[in-house]
Amino acid sequence: QVQLVESGGGLVQAGGSLRLSCAASGRTFSSYAMGWFRQAPGKEREFVAFISRGGGSTYYADSVKGRFTISRDNAKNTVYLQMNSLKPEDTAVYYCAARPGPLVMTSVNEYDYWGQGTQVTVSS
Repeated sequence: QVQLVESGGGLVQAGGSLRLSCAASGRTFSSYAMGWFRQAPGKEREFVAFISRGGGSTYYADSVKGRFTISRDNAKNTVYLQMNSLKPEDTAVYYCAARPGPLVMTSVNEYDYWGQGTQVTVSS
């Protein structure tokens, strides 16, 4: 089992940057592919970014491509989401999630473990 704890959210002006972190428990972190999702008020949770178990493959939603970067440090059991050029429409609760297996998955239903979320608010 994997426990995930996100941090790094906050309030930022449009055009600013934030870096989210997701710390995982357990010694098998490198066995899990990781994803970041977000959920805005009144909307469904949506895929943001994916990174493979070794970090060699990444995949992004079109809405964040070129602005966000996902990375991981398996020695620290942590996955990151660097968010640049933030827009008000990026405002949401951001969640990290873990799933076994190598395939890129963008569906909420494909992830087995979830963190509690961290709020990101971008003011205009």
